[in-house]
Amino acid sequence: MNNAIARTTALLSTCTLLLTGCGGGTSTVTTSPTNSPDSTATNTTATTGTLSSAIPIGIAVAQTSNVALLGQEQVAGAKLAEKYFNNKGGVNGTPIKLVFQDTSGDEAGAINAFQTLINKDKVIGIVGPTLSQQAFSAAPVAERAKVPIIGPSNTAKNIPEIGDYVARVSAPVSVVAPNSVKAALKQNPQLKKVAVFYAQNDAFSKSETEIFQQTVKDQGLELVTVQKFQTSDTDFQSQATNAINLKPDLVIISGLAADGGNLVRQLRELGYKGLIVGGNGLNTSNLLSVCKALCDGVLIAQAYSPEHPSEINAAFRKAYIDEYKKEPPQFSAQAFAAVQVYVEALQSLDKNSKVNKLQLPELRTQLNKQILGGTYNTPLGEIGFTPIGEVVQKDFYVAQIKMQNDGSQGKFTFLK
Repeated sequence: MNNAIARTTALLSTCTLLLTGCGGGTSTVTTSPTNSPDSTATNTTATTGTLSSAIPIGIAVAQTSNVALLGQEQVAGAKLAEKYFNNKGGVNGTPIKLVFQDTSGDEAGAINAFQTLINKDKVIGIVGPTLSQQAFSAAPVAERAKVPIIGPSNTAKNIPEIGDYVARVSAPVSVVAPNSVKAALKQNPQLKKVAVFYAQNDAFSKSETEIFQQTVKDQGLELVTVQKFQTSDTDFQSQATNAINLKPDLVIISGLAADGGNLVRQLRELGYKGLIVGGNGLNTSNLLSVCKALCDGVLIAQAYSPEHPSEINAAFRKAYIDEYKKEPPQFSAQAFAAVQVYVEALQSLDKNSKVNKLQLPELRTQLNKQILGGTYNTPLGEIGFTPIGEVVQKDFYVAQIKMQNDGSQGKFTFLK
């Protein structure tokens, strides 16, 4: 399942302060302050280019900026995967070690994180970045270095086409987004007028809104207005008022959690009472602290359900609830799945050629081939990849936010 981001409100700053700092390291010993206390250091041998001790996998996601509202969920999912698979023996007896680098919310941060993970931390592959906007800039860095990357939340059009070493576990927006509009029509078959909002400075939001707008037309609905904003915006009164004056029955928002949540709140405060569909950037429980009680009723299409019936999802769900006291969100499940793909691909590769004996460039190349050729039973369900790295996934859902009246708590309720 995304973008140049500026600093945002004091509320969001408070949220990001809850995050741990970005990981650092050198080419010989890499440690990450974001890892759990029982994690061990990763060693790489610079002279030979082979691995010793734990196998380093890079995690390049947003731990600062307002994108951290999404990135912190990815950190959580990745850490749970590290613990889960190491408890099961890692890669045929060799543990994995996640190496974290903060991409922040912009392209420069993602590029810097990728370069550090590749050249200093000597990772075998990278999970990241958080946003499609960042992927379009940072993924070519990995492609040139022939380092496999798996996008955990990059759902914009043409992400896998960036290069041979670029794959994603996040289903494309063209597959997921239409489901929420159809769910809105199911709830209110009398819908006619639709207002669309999107963040014009965000590659994913621009890609997603095209899908939403086409879906509106395909469903025979009237698109009465398209309102633009920036992901750094906090005041949406002008755009919201313009839309409300046209009396829409449905509002569709493509943005991120911070700006999207504030837009939802202001639409409700200004009197809009119709259905609201949020895009994938709003697909996080961190949205709830932004619009609180006014989040109630927002519909969001999902590529993950905590109720998916599989053994590994049950284990992931239990681990997440035990650690965070709430249901796991999509961004955490996708990050877990991305780490899982690396682990299981490494396990298969290791049976034929011991990964700690391969030179790092050869290991990265062989691993990339193994990733694309495998199938994986993940919390998302069974997934695989096309030859160009596009995820193949069967199961999709729609959730509706249900909030307590005082706005203190809420949850994503999955529709049947």
